[in-house]
Amino acid sequence: MNRIFIAGAGTMGLDIALVFAGAGLSVTVRDISDAIIENAKAKLDGTLAKLKDRKKLSPTEAEAIRSRIRFTVDMAPAKDADLVLEAVVERFEIKEAVFRELDALCSPACIFCSNTSTISITRMAASCGRPDRFVGMHFFNPAGTMKLVEVTRSLTTSDETFRVVYDLAKRIGKEPVEVQDSPGFIVNRLLIPMMNEAAFLLQEGVASPEDIDKAMQLGANHPMGPLHLADLVGIDVLLFACDVLFEETHDPKFRACTLLRKMARAGKLGRKTGEGFFRYH
Repeated sequence: MNRIFIAGAGTMGLDIALVFAGAGLSVTVRDISDAIIENAKAKLDGTLAKLKDRKKLSPTEAEAIRSRIRFTVDMAPAKDADLVLEAVVERFEIKEAVFRELDALCSPACIFCSNTSTISITRMAASCGRPDRFVGMHFFNPAGTMKLVEVTRSLTTSDETFRVVYDLAKRIGKEPVEVQDSPGFIVNRLLIPMMNEAAFLLQEGVASPEDIDKAMQLGANHPMGPLHLADLVGIDVLLFACDVLFEETHDPKFRACTLLRKMARAGKLGRKTGEGFFRYH
């Protein structure tokens, strides 16, 4: 596991590339347009500059990491990869198309991973020709500092594939946990309903956003309240995750709060739009 191909140059894909490169691996990051790639390069250079300014990397270390990451709009370099990791938009149809294209290019030995936070690993594994060599590798945002990686088995993942990816997570400095394929895996299975229930509390007038968050910070020792966390995640992302959990389980406890749907329709998506449950400057 020395050559990594990452499909998706967004925030997660870029941060994951930095983690792999920081551990000495060669990384190719692919996205669909030159504009996206140029933006990703600029963000990567900015991140490395900040790490140098904060004395977390020496100039030599930063240069070495940067030299291990290359960018492309072409899928062809995936043919040389030992492992492919998908970090594209959280839509099954898009992920499926990416994996089908990669399956035709990559060597039979190449392992496929998805960074999905909600979509079934078994469903994605069934969409390509290597279901035994398919596994979930879910990093958390920001991937550079969050230690956890959920390594998720599908019903068809081989023991060898799981062990290789689990050991790789440790090799790059992460703390992996083993998860069986289930809606939301571990963290989101617990976290999404908490944020959703906080929205219900607000919708029902039980307490203000400030007091809901303060209660969980001081009463449960959470570093961030659930509504501030929802704003950080993105109201649209939270709503999508609620809908996926509900569709997968048909359990009413996962039904999305109506307030979330209204906020998404109004464009109040949290930090990224400047307003969600709170206002941001």
